[in-house]
Amino acid sequence: MSTAVQPTTTPPVRVNSSHTSLVIASVYGALVVLGGLVIAGYVVPLLWQQYAAPATSQLPGFLSLSLRLIVQLVAAGVVIYAGTRLAGNNPPRGIRGGIFLVISMIIGIFFIVRAFNFQLADLAYGTPVSLVVLGVLAFGAFRVLMSPWAEAKMHAIEEQGWFHTNSFKATQGLKVRRYTLVGVLIVGLTGALSLYHHMALGTGDLMLTMPFYDRAIAVLSSKEVTVPLVIALLTGWFAWRLVNVPTFADFLIATEAEMNKVSWSTRKRLFQDTVVVLVTVVILTSFLLIVDLFWGWLLSQPFIGVLPAKAAEVQKQGPGESLNW
Repeated sequence: MSTAVQPTTTPPVRVNSSHTSLVIASVYGALVVLGGLVIAGYVVPLLWQQYAAPATSQLPGFLSLSLRLIVQLVAAGVVIYAGTRLAGNNPPRGIRGGIFLVISMIIGIFFIVRAFNFQLADLAYGTPVSLVVLGVLAFGAFRVLMSPWAEAKMHAIEEQGWFHTNSFKATQGLKVRRYTLVGVLIVGLTGALSLYHHMALGTGDLMLTMPFYDRAIAVLSSKEVTVPLVIALLTGWFAWRLVNVPTFADFLIATEAEMNKVSWSTRKRLFQDTVVVLVTVVILTSFLLIVDLFWGWLLSQPFIGVLPAKAAEVQKQGPGESLNW
């Protein structure tokens, strides 16, 4: 008896459309953010040097520099704001994490290709090899972005809340969260101020040589001021977001709740306890001093002879000599 067996067919692998739209939106958002940084860090200083510098040459140097920095910040903010408006009121969930992931990949690919290009610059096949490396890295980045791991990572970064302005349980744990925020600001701002005060980075523009391009371009103008300012801004954002990350914010809230359970002493009781501690320390110190002097005197007596007498020690030492311990 024979039976007909229907051949099994493997269904085609389908790409999740929601993940595809998330990747596309993330790439678009990353390009908008990088475009804003390019406009703020390169285009605005270039235009300022050509058109605004002659008009502001009569102003003090710091004031002219401050005006240019304000224009740079406004330009970057306008580009990013325009990008958020174009994304709509309901952007795909995880887009902030996706933008961060895409920018990280772009920066990594850029420096890897740059290193290959510089190492092989003197060879005839240097440029083709660098282009091949660029293509391989771009294809690998595409495969990674389309993987479930990238989707999970985008959502995880989004849920941590590092890239939005929403607060987490804003009415709880206020004291500890404020103290933590102030502590982070003190560390970061003092570092930025010290960096500016000592001119550790030197002066002038921060130049970066581009791959496949013989000239170096200024990625940051007036690095002695711009870099500390960027560090200060990043410190402020990091401090604000740190105390609003859900896991860390819950820890700070629980810490304040436990601190509220502590029974603090009154001023009078604290004064009394301090006096008792100091008196006890003085009494114990005096007792140990007396015991040490007594035993030192007793054991150095001739009828015991455990410790040498001070007179004998002085006689054994020559002029200008000291005991070797």
